[in-house]
Amino acid sequence: MTLAEIREILDADVIVCEDMLNMEVNTGFAADLMSDVLAFAKEGSILLTGLTNPLVVRTAETLDLRAIIFVRGKRPSPEAVKLAQEKGIPLLGTKYILFESCGRLFASGMRGSIQRVGEES
Repeated sequence: MTLAEIREILDADVIVCEDMLNMEVNTGFAADLMSDVLAFAKEGSILLTGLTNPLVVRTAETLDLRAIIFVRGKRPSPEAVKLAQEKGIPLLGTKYILFESCGRLFASGMRGSIQRVGEES
């Protein structure tokens, strides 16, 4: 699915990189612990999180994640927005909680980076 479709599913707004909404994404990962993201998220996934600091953007850059979606109505810090713009990492925001956001994406066909810890998807 595309980021534009994800935006619609989550009734999300685009914070930066609106010109990249045609990007294809097939997997997602959700966490607020960046150590979990570093350990388990796979390249090319989107990241759903409630953390809003620049470390989230740095983590996404390190893993070559496609986009970051902030849940629970959270907004990224100005530093995170600036960094994402510089790195070309789309940021979106939704009012849905993490659980609901993941459920909506899963019901629409998106799968996780991994299905169970220790298994590749």
